[in-house]
Amino acid sequence: MKVALFTDTFLPDVNGVAKTLGRWIHFLESKGAECKVFAPDGDSGDASSLKRVERFYSIPFLLYPECRMAIPNPIQLKKKLAAFSPDLIHVATPFNLGLVGLHYAKKNRVPLVASYHTHFDQYLSYYKLQWMEPMLWKYMLWFHQECQKIYVPSRSTMNHLQEKGLKNLEIWSRGVEAKQFQPVVDRTRIWQQYDISPGKFVILFVGRLAPEKSVDMLMDTFAALSEDVRASSHLVITGDGPLYKPLLEQCGAMPDVTFTGFKQGKDLADLYAAADVFLFPSSTETFGNVVLEAMASGTAVIGSAAGGVKDNIVHCETGMLCKPGDISEFVHAVELLYHNEEYRSNISMAGRQYSLQQSWEHIFNGLYESYLAVLHESGPMVRSCPAAADVKML
Repeated sequence: MKVALFTDTFLPDVNGVAKTLGRWIHFLESKGAECKVFAPDGDSGDASSLKRVERFYSIPFLLYPECRMAIPNPIQLKKKLAAFSPDLIHVATPFNLGLVGLHYAKKNRVPLVASYHTHFDQYLSYYKLQWMEPMLWKYMLWFHQECQKIYVPSRSTMNHLQEKGLKNLEIWSRGVEAKQFQPVVDRTRIWQQYDISPGKFVILFVGRLAPEKSVDMLMDTFAALSEDVRASSHLVITGDGPLYKPLLEQCGAMPDVTFTGFKQGKDLADLYAAADVFLFPSSTETFGNVVLEAMASGTAVIGSAAGGVKDNIVHCETGMLCKPGDISEFVHAVELLYHNEEYRSNISMAGRQYSLQQSWEHIFNGLYESYLAVLHESGPMVRSCPAAADVKML
């Protein structure tokens, strides 16, 4: 099987989409598949030496600067695709490079699948662009109409897209590295590194610091805690993004708020495991990988009852769900877990057990079988691969 993946973000980018796609390509190769990834260049490192990755000049994407919009060279792309001759094309983002993959698949009768990762429609209002939503959905419906499968990360995302008119939807969930994220940590050592008293009730947030992550709700919830709880608590904010500098200027001098910047690997796992509560008020998630990571780390999770987050939390069992935007509900949840250590421990253990059932291998095996089914349904094809000298649009 030869798979061509078109995406506007890929390793070494550090967002959830890039990491998931990177894991998927590694899994495919472990199954003997041959893969070719078409992705933008970036500022976070150079993976161009990887033979399977073709990089293209790019510019930052308006709504998500950490993702980039490639400006592909048609001649170069035609040569690479003609030489590779893919059996299946997977478009992971519906812009620029995704359009190239879509056009090639249609012209050459190659089976086409897509994956949906980001609720761009829900981002629009945070950037005062909600007037674009009707145009966005018209485009999304057009883009996905030829896809034999559209893989979505959660049931809530599937319901959302069905309401918008998309078809051929199938759930491709997310997993967690249970060996990396574990409830084992030297709590005292971790917090001493940040000059935080080990006796503090530590509330942790991990994520991109951007408006669509409801960072304002995070700060407002902490500010609204009752006097005794606030005095005993410390807020730790891990991540980077467009709001990092403004938040640091506004709150960096507060003695009970710590900004760690971006963390990954063991440093991130230690923060999860050392925290008492993971507070994640974002309501725009298609899945919410950080929720699963916190659960695996044995940390009680408080999240918004919206999007993919609510699909991973059974309220008052594996975590706590709050009405999006309702500060009083988030405050109540934090204070309940602060005052009731046994209840917090039970939720932590239940969340940990749930996370252990979400293995990447099981999830990827299901997606691999779906790939095979798409190829089987498509049957043998006669493809008219364009000559490398043909410089017209793919």
